[in-house]
Amino acid sequence: MRSQLDDNIIISGQISAEDVAIAAREGVTMIVNNRPDHEDPEQPLASEIEEAAAAAGVAYRHVPILRGIGPGEVEEMRGALEAAGDGKVMAFCRSGTRSAMVCALARREMGVERGEVERRLSAAGFDSAPIQHLL
Repeated sequence: MRSQLDDNIIISGQISAEDVAIAAREGVTMIVNNRPDHEDPEQPLASEIEEAAAAAGVAYRHVPILRGIGPGEVEEMRGALEAAGDGKVMAFCRSGTRSAMVCALARREMGVERGEVERRLSAAGFDSAPIQHLL
């Protein structure tokens, strides 16, 4: 599953190393992995995705979200989005939900109005209720 959160952010469920090259061809310039390693025995390791990103010429950040989104994860995501500039970012986790939430919170910290953040989440198919208190 993929959703467009805004003009520069694509949210995805788990990707494979092979998906990285496809994303690069689609214009993705940075991949952000929000899954901790070993969350699921079938998932590729962060290092595998990072190697595939390097081979495809795509920047990579690992911002694992273990037990909820805290200020550290939001700041790291904000740093990734700022580093990507006008480039296209693909953030992923198991289902895409954690990625959508942390990207939305990072955008809010970058000055996007609360109502706009909520609208973008809804349009992308995500419920903002779990992060309402943080918006």
